[in-house]
Amino acid sequence: MWVTIAVIAVVLLYFILVYNGLVSRRNQVREAWSTIDTQLKRRYDLIPNLIETVRGAAKHERETLESVTRARDAAMAANGADRADAENKLTETLKNLFAISENYPTLRANENFLELQRELTDTETKIQAARQFYNNVVMGLNTQIEQFPSNLVARMFNITPEKMFEMDAAEKAAPRVKF
Repeated sequence: MWVTIAVIAVVLLYFILVYNGLVSRRNQVREAWSTIDTQLKRRYDLIPNLIETVRGAAKHERETLESVTRARDAAMAANGADRADAENKLTETLKNLFAISENYPTLRANENFLELQRELTDTETKIQAARQFYNNVVMGLNTQIEQFPSNLVARMFNITPEKMFEMDAAEKAAPRVKF
């Protein structure tokens, strides 16, 4: 009888440990996404200032400025899986904006623009680092969910795999400037 109780206790303890590990990893994924969210908010706040600075120096680049504004608004409004796609589109339009700015000497010499560009570049670097951390944490959770026997516990408590943050083909390509 003691052996049976000991086996049940060990199995129960194992399930508790696996469940707690899954919950911990799921919370790490949420925290990692929150870090991305913080950096995205910073980017959203910088973009209007950058656009106004560019608008003053490059008035006929209205289409590019409007596409950045639309991409920012879409990224801010997006949720779930659509959010990653919207963020990738925003990154692409920002690359185009910086590529176009190279053709305006007065803009390149503008201290406000240079400072905003540095801030945005720093933010983009932080976003990339946060995305990488997020993907690492998601990979750990998804691996644990897929491995036996922790997959049984995950299924019992409806803990599902998370989606990685991936770049789309447009973001991988270098920006093109057309006149």
